[in-house]
Amino acid sequence: MKPQYILNFLLATFLIVSCGSSKSNEEKSIDNAAQTEEWISLFNGKDFSGWEMYGEEPIMPQWEIVDGTIACNVGLGEENAGFNRSIMTTTDYGNFELELEYKIAKGGNSGVFYHVVQLEGNGHDYLTGPEFQLLDDEFSRSESEANKMVGANYAMQAAAETKKPNPFMQWNKIKIVYNNGHVEHWLNGEKVLEFEEGSEDWLAQRAAGKWANYEFYAKSKTGRVSLQNHGDEVYFKNIRIKEL
Repeated sequence: MKPQYILNFLLATFLIVSCGSSKSNEEKSIDNAAQTEEWISLFNGKDFSGWEMYGEEPIMPQWEIVDGTIACNVGLGEENAGFNRSIMTTTDYGNFELELEYKIAKGGNSGVFYHVVQLEGNGHDYLTGPEFQLLDDEFSRSESEANKMVGANYAMQAAAETKKPNPFMQWNKIKIVYNNGHVEHWLNGEKVLEFEEGSEDWLAQRAAGKWANYEFYAKSKTGRVSLQNHGDEVYFKNIRIKEL
């Protein structure tokens, strides 16, 4: 085979491989961009756009924007201001992945609810929406039962004992997955709870516990996301959702 022919052959082969590789990288970039676009930010870091009070307007002064976070009961420390109104998204969600970061005061209590439906006569988000419990377990002043500690589906299923929450006033990251009744709770990158809403076990737990006589608890399969004001100092940031 002549040297010039060999050179031309190698050059053509290189161009084909390079083009194929470039196309592959371009496709990967498009795929990655599409995956990123699926996430919807629920907080712009500046104001309460996309949020409203559960049960009344305007947003109560206990809720503030502080250093790019949604903050509640700022400066209370270990004090408690008393249970009060939550804020919730203005949009309903059905199947989703929800991620956010939070930090809470020493001994503090809060929660993230989903499928919240506002009832006539105001009421509260916990009357309808399941809750990912947020709590400073170590110094908790309000809860002691396993199914009411951090990561639990509040007053239903307890989170795994292997969970690793960060100490009070340090950031923790959570994720809630809801997909046609399949529910996952994640805390700091670890799955700490998994259950099937509406299963025999779930129904038995509900019938035997706190929610037995709450007609509308977990009844709706779509609704708002809400952040709880349990009277303690708590902060939220990087709140985003992906619909499934």
